[in-house]
Amino acid sequence: MRILVVEDTQVLGQAICERLTSLGHGVDLIGDGKRADELLKYQTVDLILLDLNLPGLSGLQLLQKLRQRDDATPVLILTARDQIEDRIRLLDEGADDYLTKPFDFGELEARCRALLRRKQGYATNITEHGNILVNRDSRQVFVNNELTAITNREFRLLEIFLGHLGRVLSKDEITDHLFNFDETPGPNAIELYVGRLRKKLAQGDLVISTLRGIGYVAEITSKAQ
Repeated sequence: MRILVVEDTQVLGQAICERLTSLGHGVDLIGDGKRADELLKYQTVDLILLDLNLPGLSGLQLLQKLRQRDDATPVLILTARDQIEDRIRLLDEGADDYLTKPFDFGELEARCRALLRRKQGYATNITEHGNILVNRDSRQVFVNNELTAITNREFRLLEIFLGHLGRVLSKDEITDHLFNFDETPGPNAIELYVGRLRKKLAQGDLVISTLRGIGYVAEITSKAQ
């Protein structure tokens, strides 16, 4: 998914970004709370990883401003505070989860998967969509019980469509979820990735229709019917 990491410790922030990028997510790093708040006023992301001790604006203040704008983006707090009172306050202020530093990257990935899965409305990491089975833990896709080779970015595109079934997505919306801020995809990048995904899921029940000049819409339509 499109993930924003707000962390002023450059080494840690970069390590988190590299780890999540390797899983196919679009990840951006900001080290200042005020800059992050300004960005989030107009830019939509799927998940925010938020440090508390930030210059410009604290993580708690940023969280409060986010919720005051009725922005329901999931927020995972990264904190060195381990007092129960601190955790209670963070959750009461609108945090969805927290992780105490130092943390294991495997646990970070699992918590990110859980929050992203919930945002899409799925109860588990393994979901079925007609004859397509998606395993978000292993990032594997099965069509008619056969494993289909798929790249991380193609998997991410599939998640975007599955999270917005029946809704028209413009190329700009897909680009916002699929690429980082510093990436400059070519004018035909989205068509290329959609074409590859269609080809790999040709025997599947996911139909991705092109609405010329508007975007794409994905639906589950059983080919057996």
